[in-house]
Amino acid sequence: MGAGSPLMRVVFDTNTVISALLFRGSMAWLVAHWQSNTIIPLASQQTAHEFLRVLAYPKFKLTEQQIHDFAARYLPYVERIEGILDSLTDVQCRDVKDQIFIMLAIAGKANIVVTGDEDLLVLRGQVPFSIVTPAEYKNFNINNQCRYL
Repeated sequence: MGAGSPLMRVVFDTNTVISALLFRGSMAWLVAHWQSNTIIPLASQQTAHEFLRVLAYPKFKLTEQQIHDFAARYLPYVERIEGILDSLTDVQCRDVKDQIFIMLAIAGKANIVVTGDEDLLVLRGQVPFSIVTPAEYKNFNINNQCRYL
């Protein structure tokens, strides 16, 4: 995106955000990315609730303070989109729990959804935004010479 271009509006699914925050792997770069003010990450009450619910999974063994700290590394950077349940679409995700990301992307006029979830990835071409894996998203950003990587 060149100078003066509107910022890309991005929906990151819960697993992508959790992976970026909790694990020091190939997605750790996303934290600096969404904090860079070079994109607009989107969230709704439903997706934020899902994010906090997953952080509290016993398998992560996080204290309440750690959950708060991780949430503070993501939620303050998102644009909150209200009324996603009003985003009617004929496109239905085969996993009803993932439908909130489709509705958020539509209501928030997202350019892209970043996910590793096959239930969302199979909807490519059926929605008015791109659906890509985190690796595809990273390659897109490298190819467009974003400086935060």
